[in-house]
Amino acid sequence: MKAFLLSFVVLLAACVGNTDRAQNEAVDLDTLAERYVVLELAMGEIDTAHVDAYSGPQALRDRAQAAGWTLDEISERATQLERDLSCMIDKDTAERINALILRIRALQTRIVINQGNPPDFDTESQLLFAARAPDIAVETFQQTIAQIDALLPGAAPLAERISAFRERFAIPADKLDVVFVAALEECRRRTLEHIALPEGESFKIEYVTDKSWSGYNWYQGDAHSLIQVNTDFPVQIERAVDLGCHEGYPGHHTYNVLVEQELLNKRGWIEYSLYPLFSPQSLIAEGSANYGIELAFPGEERLRFERDVLFPMAGLDAND
Repeated sequence: MKAFLLSFVVLLAACVGNTDRAQNEAVDLDTLAERYVVLELAMGEIDTAHVDAYSGPQALRDRAQAAGWTLDEISERATQLERDLSCMIDKDTAERINALILRIRALQTRIVINQGNPPDFDTESQLLFAARAPDIAVETFQQTIAQIDALLPGAAPLAERISAFRERFAIPADKLDVVFVAALEECRRRTLEHIALPEGESFKIEYVTDKSWSGYNWYQGDAHSLIQVNTDFPVQIERAVDLGCHEGYPGHHTYNVLVEQELLNKRGWIEYSLYPLFSPQSLIAEGSANYGIELAFPGEERLRFERDVLFPMAGLDAND
């Protein structure tokens, strides 16, 4: 907090010197937001994992590619942009500008990490995601492990017993598509009962290999998503609802569609044409996607749907 206040004081001091320049250039907030998008896209040219999705004008991507900035050059421009944004804050723009500044600080942190100087874990998470992991006593985890150990008795190590139990519920490869599509469609049906989505929103499913994740949503823009499922490892029956809700409805697909509709299309906030993977936006996206599972299937509803619909589709014994 002290560091944040100090940086804020420094930015305010810089505003005093920038007053004449700001008046002369008459730069508006939308122009500054475009500068931000170009910086993020330029970072994506260096760190290919940095930009998760972009659906904005090709001209901004062309500017980023043509610039060919180094990490130091991106950092210098990001620092100046943060100063310029801080000088524009008023009651009507504070929310948008504060969100942009948090994104810029996340970008600066990624630059430092790419330069081989990562901060400590808590500082990194605060700068990237504007949040820190809670401190949880080791005893809490030990109690949970003891409960699982009692549910799955045996002589083998607990991790092996859990793996053996879960393998009994793997979806056969020839049933994977029908089970996953059914789960995703049910997630969508339940979501649409409560959340209005634009006409024509859609998704495509692909089954892939050689990935480090089990499922991923690649937002394509115009209310369309590509949802990929990794088949390198057995997909357990509970992952159908997990992935359907998390990657689709009311998770990432729904979230991205609403962000595009409400913030980009209606308000014209160009920064929301881009999704930087390492940013406070990811905390909201991942948290809401996980919570969306329980939101769509509250209480015992998920258990009933899996037992009565998905288990028979997969040819698994629901009595287990």
